[in-house]
Amino acid sequence: MRIERTIWPFLAGIALLAAAGCGGPGTGEQHKPVTIKGSDTMVILAQRWAETYMKEHPGFVIQVTGGGSGTGIAALINGGTDICNASRPMKDSEKKLVKARHGKDVQEIPVALDGVAIYVHQSSPVRSLTTAQLKGIYTGRITDWRDVGGADGRIVPYSRENNSGTYVFFKEHVLANEDFAREIQTLPGTAAVVNAVSKDPASIGYGGAAYAQGIREVPIRRDDTSEPVAPSLQTVQSGQYPLSRSLFFYTTGAPAGNVKAFIDWALGPEGQKICEEVGYYPIIKK
Repeated sequence: MRIERTIWPFLAGIALLAAAGCGGPGTGEQHKPVTIKGSDTMVILAQRWAETYMKEHPGFVIQVTGGGSGTGIAALINGGTDICNASRPMKDSEKKLVKARHGKDVQEIPVALDGVAIYVHQSSPVRSLTTAQLKGIYTGRITDWRDVGGADGRIVPYSRENNSGTYVFFKEHVLANEDFAREIQTLPGTAAVVNAVSKDPASIGYGGAAYAQGIREVPIRRDDTSEPVAPSLQTVQSGQYPLSRSLFFYTTGAPAGNVKAFIDWALGPEGQKICEEVGYYPIIKK
């Protein structure tokens, strides 16, 4: 059974703050904000984790902002965040920049799983797509819905911007690093892609499964002989869904203090349960 998902109206550039009152558990580092920046795909999850953790730990302050995985990685390189949210693995070149700037190795911490969902309008007759068909659509070689099982009509594809980890994942795993067609319309966040697709019967888009509301997710086939698979807890955890991926926290050096306490909690039973509640998939298998 699918989990009901709610799109929170605040994405990039939003901070959650908890006032450090007199009833807090201490002073000094206890009241120093923990900053989390990066992936728009992960911002729903990070916001919920932050809210829940701060309620349970009075005086603990967590600030969460989006902007894309690239923004979070740049902030980590520049020393502008404690935790980078990323929906793609950091590149070796990016990790070397962190080491050169701060003298510490980057720590990669998988914190959740996700399936990159393919969105179509709820009225679309298309019931499944192969990864090759997706590649054809987004490289411009397939431009009419009739060529992939739909009604006659031009396909209107939407994409994330190139600062997005989801964009990078899609380019690597679907386009095999070919370029997106020049006609592809790019939007600054997953919620914007969902909104565009929900209003346009001719459109198609992609993004994190947690955002899939008001549209329909199309099951994906690895090839013409494969069965179509939709993103779900079982298919993502097993890797059966072709566009399964990990979501990451990155820190400069091993996490310590308040940062470590928060990350340990997010990886624990309560934090992983929240993954499911907001439409992601826990890394802990049941």
